[in-house]
Amino acid sequence: MNSALTEVVSVTDPSAVDMSAARLARIKPAMQAYVDQRGFAGISTMLSRRGKVVHFEQVGFQDREAGTLLAPDTIFRIYSMTKPVTCAALMILHEEGRFQLADPLAKYMPAFANVRVLAGGPGYTKEEVLERPITIQHLFTHTAGLTYGFMEDSPVGAMYLEAGLLSDTTSPLEKIIAEMARLPLAYQPGSRWHYSMSIDVLGHLIEILSGQALGDFLREHLFRPLGMNDTGFPVPASQQHRVSAVYGHPDIATHAFSQIAAAWMAGQNERREVANTYPISEAPNFARGGHGLFSTASDYMRFAQMLLNGGKLDGARILGRKTIDLMFSNHLPPGLLPYQLGPIPFTGYGFGLGSRVLMNVAQSGVPGSVGEHGWSGAAKTHFWVDPQEEIIGVFMSQFMIAFDWPEKDFQVLTYAALED
Repeated sequence: MNSALTEVVSVTDPSAVDMSAARLARIKPAMQAYVDQRGFAGISTMLSRRGKVVHFEQVGFQDREAGTLLAPDTIFRIYSMTKPVTCAALMILHEEGRFQLADPLAKYMPAFANVRVLAGGPGYTKEEVLERPITIQHLFTHTAGLTYGFMEDSPVGAMYLEAGLLSDTTSPLEKIIAEMARLPLAYQPGSRWHYSMSIDVLGHLIEILSGQALGDFLREHLFRPLGMNDTGFPVPASQQHRVSAVYGHPDIATHAFSQIAAAWMAGQNERREVANTYPISEAPNFARGGHGLFSTASDYMRFAQMLLNGGKLDGARILGRKTIDLMFSNHLPPGLLPYQLGPIPFTGYGFGLGSRVLMNVAQSGVPGSVGEHGWSGAAKTHFWVDPQEEIIGVFMSQFMIAFDWPEKDFQVLTYAALED
């Protein structure tokens, strides 16, 4: 991460790209209502069309207790918005012929060859043998049989939580993955979509194939070429004053979903100190594929613009156009749709190589276009890329597991502003 401040973002007159300035002006008061009435400390929203930023505004606070307002260059913990970055980085190696999607994971990580499956749901104790090997494509699409510690639909989730797979910030990624391979799978590979630490495994695959530490690979092949100067795993001491405080419900790295839901029902909305599970600095081994990155709205916009541009930005070619097409096609068979994150079904969406993919606009319940793709993070960060309308939306806040949907309001307000 560069210590230089993020450059000032130039905002274009929306009419130049056939959008209504008057309608885009509805976004800020709508987001302010979440700050005033629903417990969000601060929200930053950024929108581009046809490669031009047409909206970039902030409401609320970076640090509510200190009275520090959210700023254009505020740095956020983006949690699972790390995943699309890791997946794009691994596809750089795919383009070099280093692996194929159908390759078995055990080809690169032999410890996964004989992993067992605890596939019977809560209370189940009988281990089964693999019916088929875990493939790289299974990992990209969250169909590998892995899970997360906060998930409670299988006893394997509790095993992850007890092992500290998500909360351990001192062990290198290689050790985390070795511990994961020691534990059983939650279900048979390819049998269902289940949100998981599979992208962390892909992060380690980057390390194996490239011979570089994950953070170094991301910096060399993505962040520097794209000018993402404020994105990385550590934050320089000189820039830590720009990192937003985290609010909301208990830390997802150390709590099960039922505990988080109970805190929501009890009306908790507290400042959450998450440095022990998501360190700003002084954690040399902390680099993960599925979470861990810090970024800004403008930096993430540059990453998303590269995706929208078919793999290039400002003369830097990161990926080929057909690789982008492959990444953001649906890879799930009909029997695994709609995919479901905990109790929430994502109707209308399929899943590509690390990101959701919109297949049916009506079923999704919000305006958009077939082929729209993106992802979100646990502390309420979100982005989407709409290739048909050439729209990118980036939503940044720091509210742990919010049960409101301001990002959907942002998307509705965005499409309502289209004039052509």
